[in-house]
Amino acid sequence: MATSIEAHKRAREYETIYVLRQDVDPDSADKVASRVADVVARENGKLVKVETWGRRRLAYTVAKQRRGVYYYLKYLGGGAVVNELERNLRMLDNVLKFQTVLLREEVEIETVTIDPEEVKFTRIEPQAEDEKEESRERALGLVEGPEMERPRAPEGEFGDEIDEVIDEDWTSPAAKAEAAAKTEAAKTEAAKTETAKTETAKTETAKTEAAKPEAAKPEPSTPSGTEEDK
Repeated sequence: MATSIEAHKRAREYETIYVLRQDVDPDSADKVASRVADVVARENGKLVKVETWGRRRLAYTVAKQRRGVYYYLKYLGGGAVVNELERNLRMLDNVLKFQTVLLREEVEIETVTIDPEEVKFTRIEPQAEDEKEESRERALGLVEGPEMERPRAPEGEFGDEIDEVIDEDWTSPAAKAEAAAKTEAAKTEAAKTETAKTETAKTETAKTEAAKPEAAKPEPSTPSGTEEDK
């Protein structure tokens, strides 16, 4: 019994980042946030910190979305909390991606101070009209650009997508293919030039050898005496 009580006083600390579609409206985003909070509470977890990072660029296109609304959660609980939270996020259409990381194990729950203001979900701003128009045009295939559709990554795999600096260096597949073609063409041209130089050198060497005078042949030796002298 004592062991069971002690187990309830300790928990693991996790952080989860989930991303909503860029065109999600504030009410739908609030519903997702409410559901997330309910799941954590229902599974005997405890929210420690909540941050709404707002709309950011994705590292690559996901479900025809180039931007997403980022949320950050830090909470205490066990594996059941994580499993149930991710199960719910996976079922929601507005959720593009999510990732959970274990921060600490065996955390003393009583030693964690929680500020009520730190666990409130901030309401997002409505999407700007120009962004809405661009989203509709891109969905219809009317907008050309480097935002080519890539296969959707498995849930839970973020890599470094939340780092917007990485996104600035993103190169489209078409641009990469063009660069590769230029590199290959340059290599081919260099090989042709080198071959031409080699052939020219061989030709010059052959001409030089042909222009050299034929070496004088040695004259036959004359006998030192005549037959009469013998």
